[in-house]
Amino acid sequence: MSLRQAMRRVMGDLVHRGYGYLKSAAAVTPLSPAGYRFRRLGEGACLAFPLGAVFGEQWIEIGEGTLVGERVSISAGMSPGVDLGPDSIVRIGRGCSIGRGTHIVGHQSIDIGDDVFTGPYVYITDQNHGYEDPAQPIGRQWPRNSPVEIGSGSWLGTGSIILPGTRLGRNTVVAGGAVVRGEFPDHCVLAGVPAKVVRRYDEAEGWHNPATRPAPVLDIRSAN
Repeated sequence: MSLRQAMRRVMGDLVHRGYGYLKSAAAVTPLSPAGYRFRRLGEGACLAFPLGAVFGEQWIEIGEGTLVGERVSISAGMSPGVDLGPDSIVRIGRGCSIGRGTHIVGHQSIDIGDDVFTGPYVYITDQNHGYEDPAQPIGRQWPRNSPVEIGSGSWLGTGSIILPGTRLGRNTVVAGGAVVRGEFPDHCVLAGVPAKVVRRYDEAEGWHNPATRPAPVLDIRSAN
C-alpha cells in the first residue's frame, strides 16, 4: 500500500468516526435540550440526526422506545410559533419505528398506536385543501381537517399515504404506495389507489380475500 493510499484510508476512517459521533450527539432524546421542547418524549425514544422539519413540539407526544428515522418531518400546526390550544395534536405510541423521510403533518389530531412500524417516505396528514371554489387556486382555499387514527401493531409500507379521516384498526398492513382514506377493521391488508381490503383475518376462516368469498344463496322457500 502506498503512503497516499494509507493516508486516504486513515482520513476516511476519521471522517466516518467523526460523522458517527456527530449523529449520536445530535440525535434528540429525552435527555437532550431539544427533547424538553416536546409535550412528551418517553424514555428511550430517539429522533435520529439529521432531523427533518420538526416544529410544534409542545403539541407532539412520542412514547417510550420509539425510534424516528433520519429526515423524518413531524409538525403540529401550519408553522412554528402558533398557539394550538391545550391539547396535543400528534401522538405517537411506544415501541414504534418511523421510517426515513416520513412526513407526519398534524393540525387537529393524528393518533398513532403502539408498535406501529413504517417504511421510508410514508405521508400521514389530517388536513387537505378544499377545492369547492373554481375561481380560486387550490392552495389558497381554506383547508379542512379530519382526525387520523392508526391502530397499534400496524405496518405502513414504503411510500404509502394516509389521508385525513382515516381510521385503521389494529395490526393492519398497508401495502407500499397505497393511498388510504376511510375506516378499516382490525387485522386486514390494504392495497391500491384508492386502497381496498385485499385480505382479512377472522377466527373461522383465518386469512382470506373477501372478494373471493362466494355470495350467500337465498333460499326462496324459507323467504316465503
